[in-house]
Amino acid sequence: MKIIYSVMLLLAVTACKEVAKEENLAVSAELQQDTQSAPATDVKYKSELLSGVAYPTQKIIKNARLRFESGDLLTTAQTVTKAVKKYKAQIQNDTEGKDPYSLTRTMTVRIPSQYFEAFLADIGKGVKYFDTKEISSEDVTEQYVDTEARVKAKKVLEQRYLELISKAKKVSEILEIEKELSAIREEIEAKEGQLRYMQSRVALSIVNIEFYKTIAENPDATVSYGSKMWNAVKSGFNGISSFFIGLLYIWPFILIFVIAFFIVRKKLKKKKNGENA
Repeated sequence: MKIIYSVMLLLAVTACKEVAKEENLAVSAELQQDTQSAPATDVKYKSELLSGVAYPTQKIIKNARLRFESGDLLTTAQTVTKAVKKYKAQIQNDTEGKDPYSLTRTMTVRIPSQYFEAFLADIGKGVKYFDTKEISSEDVTEQYVDTEARVKAKKVLEQRYLELISKAKKVSEILEIEKELSAIREEIEAKEGQLRYMQSRVALSIVNIEFYKTIAENPDATVSYGSKMWNAVKSGFNGISSFFIGLLYIWPFILIFVIAFFIVRKKLKKKKNGENA
């Protein structure tokens, strides 16, 4: 009987070893298959990166500031207006000014970014030199992508809260979820506003153009004799006023001088009377 049990136990152990060996062979085959397919996956991923799929479009904000002298302000303004129409831009501000030495005109133009360089080239035609020519480019790609990702994450969170509020049964739970939803929606609106602002700045570049014309200083106008007399009277009155105002600043010294004068005079008078006696 014991011999029979021993034989059965030996057969069972042998069978288990065969099953384990088969399982190990199957796992090895799967690992080998995965190893062979891995390089193909890596190549595909790298090809996608190299093809540019993984890179976002650059967001560049371009600005420029120009200042130069013009022989004719009207002609220069017409040149700017012509370039604005040509490149589908818009004039945001247009101001004129005058001082004793020059006439000035300042125009602020918003130009589609794809025409930025061409617009500057057209404006620069005929300009001998620029007093100021500043061109700047700001890359906001990272900021834009980060803000866009935050908006997407907040919208996912918003959707989860909407699912929770549909399942809430207590009034306190509903109020708490609505409070969180309100805060999330405010953040989404703020971030979307930032995205719209960056999109506007990227799409339309700002060019500030200031041009001026130097004018000769006007000679003094002829002044009549009566005007000269009146100006002299006013000047004399102003001089007197200035004199008395100046005395007010030094009144303590004047007071000390007057007191000292009377003391010395009194002593001299007593001394003179004593000698006469």
